[in-house]
Amino acid sequence: MRLLDGKTAVIYGAAGNIGTAVSKAFAKEGATVILAGRTMRTLESLASDISKSGGIGEAARVDALDSRSVEEHLHKLVAARRTLDVSFNLMATSVAMGSRLDALTDEQFMKAAFTKVRSQFITATSAARVMQKQGKGVILALTTPNARLPMPNMGGFSIGGGSIESLCRQLALEVGPSGVRVVCIRTGGTSDNPVLQEVFAHLAKIKGTTKEAVEKSEAEKTALKRAPVNAEVANAAVLMASDYASAITATTVNASCGELVD
Repeated sequence: MRLLDGKTAVIYGAAGNIGTAVSKAFAKEGATVILAGRTMRTLESLASDISKSGGIGEAARVDALDSRSVEEHLHKLVAARRTLDVSFNLMATSVAMGSRLDALTDEQFMKAAFTKVRSQFITATSAARVMQKQGKGVILALTTPNARLPMPNMGGFSIGGGSIESLCRQLALEVGPSGVRVVCIRTGGTSDNPVLQEVFAHLAKIKGTTKEAVEKSEAEKTALKRAPVNAEVANAAVLMASDYASAITATTVNASCGELVD
């Protein structure tokens, strides 16, 4: 028996870098994966890839920053007599790194720190309302070691990560009595994510060094002396979504290769 057999999982931002890895891993473990996002072309392509591998993936146009869009989609899911077993928001947002907090305007700060927090709030609370009626479900969120490990020139990125973790802890206590679990997965930048390479290039420019030197320096900060890859983050998500993690909630799982030592 596969870990997620019989479960339905909605993945927001499914066609993104980590979203693709998570969606494929969930499907491989038996879940029906609802690939939610705003660009149907990429979502349908991913659904086709999953189907060719023997899994079940369904594309759905959903804007994770629009509460009505999220609510209407989940209403349709429930109306079709399907359960919502897992909700995982992996929506990517542009992050303005390389700036000090005191160099940001309030508008720049709010956008950098709280766009993703707002999206997580919308999808997590919408899922919570459905799952509490069912008496079961798992809500997952992705966060960063910088939520606990502040660094200079990160703009509002670290603050946003800390806010997501706080959101998940509070929500977990509120929905726990109904049998719903809420777990954050904390990962550093994955080495096979093009966005991380862009960050390294940006930091190299600021520090007057090479991208390769920045990448090596960042890897040395971890316990395993390397960054995680997308598949490892996806595997951690599979485990947290499965019944093997039935006692795990109100916490953050460290999948950063030890960038942050808890």
